[in-house]
Amino acid sequence: MRIAIVHDWLTNLGGAERVVAAMLEAYPQADLYTSVYNPERLKLFRDKRVHTTFLQNIPLAKQKHQLFSGMRRLAFEQLDIKGYDVVISSTTAEAKGIITDERTLHISYINTPTRYLWSHYAEYLAHPGFGVLDPLARWQLRRTVQKARKWDFAAAQRPDVLLANSKHVQKRIQKYYQRDSQVVYPVVDVERFMKRRHPRPRHVPDRYMLAVSRLVPYKRIDIAVQACEQAGYPLIVIGAGPQLKSLRKIAGPQTQFLGEVKDSLVEAYLQHASAFLFPGEEDFGITPVESLASGTPVIAYRRGGATETVADSVGVLVRQQSVAAFVRAIQEYDATCYDADILQLRAQEFSRERFIAELQRVVRASLESVG
Repeated sequence: MRIAIVHDWLTNLGGAERVVAAMLEAYPQADLYTSVYNPERLKLFRDKRVHTTFLQNIPLAKQKHQLFSGMRRLAFEQLDIKGYDVVISSTTAEAKGIITDERTLHISYINTPTRYLWSHYAEYLAHPGFGVLDPLARWQLRRTVQKARKWDFAAAQRPDVLLANSKHVQKRIQKYYQRDSQVVYPVVDVERFMKRRHPRPRHVPDRYMLAVSRLVPYKRIDIAVQACEQAGYPLIVIGAGPQLKSLRKIAGPQTQFLGEVKDSLVEAYLQHASAFLFPGEEDFGITPVESLASGTPVIAYRRGGATETVADSVGVLVRQQSVAAFVRAIQEYDATCYDADILQLRAQEFSRERFIAELQRVVRASLESVG
């Protein structure tokens, strides 16, 4: 079989890019396509030839892909992917809009329907994330959203099979795209967090809460910061982003911001934390599963993917996305109630091997159904 894997963009390492890497493990001979590729920021695919679009040669496209959504629609529709038996698109945006041969089976793995057009339109309008260019971004989004939604809906009708990365996303796909989908949970590299035990990081409190996240508004790290401050609990925040300055302003003396750190330090901080705080609403949420693989319980907002990964035996689900609710959860939390073996057993349900086997099963079944 000739197989192609298509992803929205390859500019930074995140959960979606790890899913693409697992897809390539499932099908090592597959060709890889994307709109823009920044090999300096994303070395995961350095041994793979990556096919790009005309956007690769446009200044800023590799650094600020958010500015080029309209051009990406055109780029993916113009992408020449003729002659493949199977095309697997991995997408939160435009990659599902590729146009395939009639004989080609197109399976699209939907991380979520395009957030800034549908489920989180109001949030993106309030906080576009472009700094001084926010007023221009708001004007542009208001001006183009209806046309963009029509394209996005039409693009979601092109794949033969839709896969959702959680039941939460499955409901969104039905709501916004009016299509059925199968749930295949994304890959989490649980072995990375289980295979070795790191020494306790230096200069950390005896007990501390941990948050690992991009520092952007919808992640709601502000709730974690304020809740720990009010509960009198030390907090360590790993990650970078445009909210760092504002978060520092509301943080107390017991909160540390470490920025981006190497993987081994993330593993160490996770393994020795009292609990992992997850106050945002995510489509799936990989970091809570990484925490469970580290043997650390999770305190998460009871919405989105966390409801599918965090149960009473492995953490606490907080009913309200508020500082007060998280303060209560932190104050009532007792780490001794949790068994690290049970936490890690739960995490293994989302392993890389499980993802690869499920993806291969879906491809085989889909090929058989079309004859």
